[in-house]
Amino acid sequence: MDLMDLTVWRSFVTVCRLGSLSAAAAESHHTQSAVSRQIAGLERQFGVALVERHARGVRPTAAGEVFRRHALATLDEADRAVSAVRAVRDGARERPLAVGATPSLAAGIVPEAVRALLDEAGPLPWSLRPGLSADLHERVLAGELDVAVVTDAPPGLPHAPRLVRHFLGLDEMVVALPAGHPAAGGGAVDIGGLAGETWVEDDDGSAALLRQHAARAGATVRVDLAAADLPGKVALVATGHAIALIPGVLTRALRPDVTTARLVAAPTRGIYAIAPRRDAHPSVRPLLAHLGAGFG
Repeated sequence: MDLMDLTVWRSFVTVCRLGSLSAAAAESHHTQSAVSRQIAGLERQFGVALVERHARGVRPTAAGEVFRRHALATLDEADRAVSAVRAVRDGARERPLAVGATPSLAAGIVPEAVRALLDEAGPLPWSLRPGLSADLHERVLAGELDVAVVTDAPPGLPHAPRLVRHFLGLDEMVVALPAGHPAAGGGAVDIGGLAGETWVEDDDGSAALLRQHAARAGATVRVDLAAADLPGKVALVATGHAIALIPGVLTRALRPDVTTARLVAAPTRGIYAIAPRRDAHPSVRPLLAHLGAGFG
């Protein structure tokens, strides 16, 4: 196997994202045994284990996480190269705009802002790449993204002199509940009244916000379920397995079998757009104006 086989790299990144060999096989239209052989081949060539099994599937080892981050950057750049060549082939003259956003912001605010930009400025080739704030920050630094919309949820945003950070607004976190939950439809609820519920989380930042908020209220919550991503977290809520802390900006994009409740003294997170300090894409500035309007 060629160590630089990008198909194998994609399989590895997909396994890490989904936390499951079988799910990665289904998404990439391979058999589970083929995906397993691809990962084993990478491990033989690197001489180190890249994934480890746990109760809910698989996760990257320390070496696997290092490779995942670099592989993701390489795959993104390869996709951009293909898109750029096709744009030239098809006669496009404008530089494509690569936008990154956290999953909750990619579900509504960012696409709406890009729609407003296109309506104002006319057609523009662009792409949307969801990810967690830390990964998006690195991709903007690496030149893979022209702008990213991120949050300062724990552990916060790192300092980067080469980037400029634009504050867009505060987002109030809310509790996602299955339709018909007793806490739905009323006023703001105290976290203490929900402390006995089973909670689900999909990332460390959201879990930290939940625990910090509960601690300030003198309560303790049980995060008994873990989801691979935001859609998985919402699905567990919809089916009545748990409740969850979610960004307020996601409320209008929720499926109909999920409702929300506001929290007393709800935790908030800052929303920021980050872009290169120099040589920014010419569409970044007008996009920032539309993003800001979305929080107005």
